[in-house]
Amino acid sequence: MNAVPMELVCPAGTPAALDAAIEAGADAVYFGFRDRTNARNFPGLNFSPKELAEGIETCNARGARPMIAINTYPDASDDSLWRRNVDICAEAGAGAVILCDMGLAGYATKRHPDLRLHLSVQASASNAPSVQFYRDAFNIRRVVLPRVMTVEQIAALTAAVPDVETEVFVFGGLCVMAEGRCSMSGYATGISPNKDGACSPASHVRYEEQGEIMTSRLGNFTLNRFGAGEAAGYPTPCKGRYRVQGREMHLFEDPCSLDATSLLPDFARAGVTALKVEGRQRGKAYVAQVVKSLKAAIAGQTATDPTATRRFMEAGGATTGVYSGAWH
Repeated sequence: MNAVPMELVCPAGTPAALDAAIEAGADAVYFGFRDRTNARNFPGLNFSPKELAEGIETCNARGARPMIAINTYPDASDDSLWRRNVDICAEAGAGAVILCDMGLAGYATKRHPDLRLHLSVQASASNAPSVQFYRDAFNIRRVVLPRVMTVEQIAALTAAVPDVETEVFVFGGLCVMAEGRCSMSGYATGISPNKDGACSPASHVRYEEQGEIMTSRLGNFTLNRFGAGEAAGYPTPCKGRYRVQGREMHLFEDPCSLDATSLLPDFARAGVTALKVEGRQRGKAYVAQVVKSLKAAIAGQTATDPTATRRFMEAGGATTGVYSGAWH
């Protein structure tokens, strides 16, 4: 089991959310630029270069490690935007840069050898040889693991590569695919989450009423139909409802949010270094409450209101996903 408490890494999609995360006790805050280098590239979110440098300064001054996500894949013809953002992070004193592209990792290693590099979940590194490759080639210090591994698999990986830290998602929106390898949204909309930073962009979402039936569409594709009184969820391809052999079903379970708080002791025994909260698209109320609840859980304290985070979950439901081996 870890000798020190696991680090809590929290999201910030705006300067206000960053302040809320620090105030609530986040050990580290991750945020990104307001452009295509960011895998949460949505209108109204993220940081200009000036705001990002100020955010790094705020984190450093208040004892929270600033981690900057430059976690999309650059264009083959021009990666200057991605390189520029790495340079800004290094000059501003970022605590770590989270990236996925090997070319960009090579640039960062050579240009800024003292810059701490973390491997994004977008790289989908989920076995010892791949993690060892990134460590040896680019001096990657930490890997963010995909949400498609069991606790036992995580434990085996940390044991095999003990000199690389591991970070796992513990709360928030749940992608049921291997991040970085899903092309469904890009196929449906022409806007790639892996290159443009937007999965199921709002500009391509439509809801159509047909009597008591509400149909949700992404681009030209119908993803779900909801009956009277049924909450109409956001149309994300991996959370659509499909008819398979005459039976309507979701891929693994009804759409809901990840809450692996109950597995914190298992993660500690598995050698996990850090716990990550998803939600850079969420507001400061979400950040404040989730950070507060998780900090208490990490410290072994019983939550005063165990349902406090329930209102932030998709459809009000929670799952531990594949961590406990329930999905096949």
